[in-house]
Amino acid sequence: MHIGRLKPSNNVFLAPMAGVTDLPMRELAVELGAGMAVGEMQSADLSLAHSRKTVQRQRHSARAGLRSVQIVGYDPQQLAEAARFNADLGADIIDINMGCPAKKVCRRAAGSALLADEALVGRILETVVNAVNVPVTVKIRTGTDPEHRNGVTIARIAESAGIQMLTVHGRTRADRFKGQAEYQTIGEIARAVTIPVIANGDIGSAEKARAVLALTGAAGVMIGRAAQGQLWLPGAIASALCAGDEGARTPALSEQLRLQGDHLLRLHEFHGHHLGPRIARKHQAWLLESLTAQQAISADDARAWRQAFNRIESAEEQIACLREMTDALMSAVSATAPTSQMSPPMCPQMLVAA
Repeated sequence: MHIGRLKPSNNVFLAPMAGVTDLPMRELAVELGAGMAVGEMQSADLSLAHSRKTVQRQRHSARAGLRSVQIVGYDPQQLAEAARFNADLGADIIDINMGCPAKKVCRRAAGSALLADEALVGRILETVVNAVNVPVTVKIRTGTDPEHRNGVTIARIAESAGIQMLTVHGRTRADRFKGQAEYQTIGEIARAVTIPVIANGDIGSAEKARAVLALTGAAGVMIGRAAQGQLWLPGAIASALCAGDEGARTPALSEQLRLQGDHLLRLHEFHGHHLGPRIARKHQAWLLESLTAQQAISADDARAWRQAFNRIESAEEQIACLREMTDALMSAVSATAPTSQMSPPMCPQMLVAA
């Protein structure tokens, strides 16, 4: 699959999630096998371009792969200027957010609110495409509400405007994240255009990804909330799809804990000693949720470890807490299974066990 002249390493992408997919998360997702990791959305208002939050979201590294920058706004010229600004900073791809259902975004007639104005969507896409020499992509929903599903129309407008790839979250704006994703609608959209369509929504396993690809005819899948606490998941799904394996390999508990240690260290370095530990808390909570679902830890123990971690203010103490948790969990594993049965480490450079 190509995005304009660009070729991602595979067709399983990490979704852009505001406040989540910062540079450390994108780097790790790509290092672990994701085909691309899209950055957090940035406002098209360039008066905010030098704010601390936006500057952090602009940061990139070669380890994070293709640099897809997502911008959000409602004014065609403002979005075009933001696209040029980010292309000049080195963006490989400009992605336009027309899918966010958050009230603070939609109140400004941006994000998924734009789907209600098809003429404006056309003007925005044409203006941005003509403003830059890099591929422009767009992320949408299936419509504004179940009575107004216009995803097929929006997709045709996007293709006509020169958009190089379309990602569709299989819900309407009104649905937010409730109910089941509409894969049938994504299929209708994919069949209506010739540009690559990426399916997004409720995809958390290789089995589900394979079924969605077969049902929709999409060119790839995008993993969002399922990757929280499971950064290995997009890469594992990509590997399973490539190899024809029935399911994605869940890393051994030791691998997941080493990965979390590396993630925490990168978060602390990237966000600093004040914000780093605070941002790390939500990632630790997601890890504990994942381990609870895997039955690697009881709900009561997960709650206790989360509370202990959340009380910590320093990066060093957070790493020490994770090491303590690692020792406790691995001791429990050793008591029930011989070491020879454990999977080899996925990433030997992970630092928790050091």
